[in-house]
Amino acid sequence: MRFAFIFICQDLGGVERTSVRGGDSVFIGVRDVDEGCSEAVRLVKDGIGCIELCGAFGIDGCRRVIEATGGNIPVGYITRPPEMDAAYARAFGTD
Repeated sequence: MRFAFIFICQDLGGVERTSVRGGDSVFIGVRDVDEGCSEAVRLVKDGIGCIELCGAFGIDGCRRVIEATGGNIPVGYITRPPEMDAAYARAFGTD
């Protein structure tokens, strides 16, 4: 199965992609959830079978990606313990 990880980095000039293992694992940097949704749709069309999202997407962003991809492949996101919420908010400019 081909796998993708999408992370948010607001400092990017645009979408950035890299892959390993001959394209079996794809890593994509996006500036926001909207770009993440667009990239997820592209990934599904390209044959990716599973998408993991960085924690900055949160549950609402994860649900948006699931909706964008039609719920046809597994989509999850990385979580963190609640005591790290303030540190993540500072780092990623999220609530």
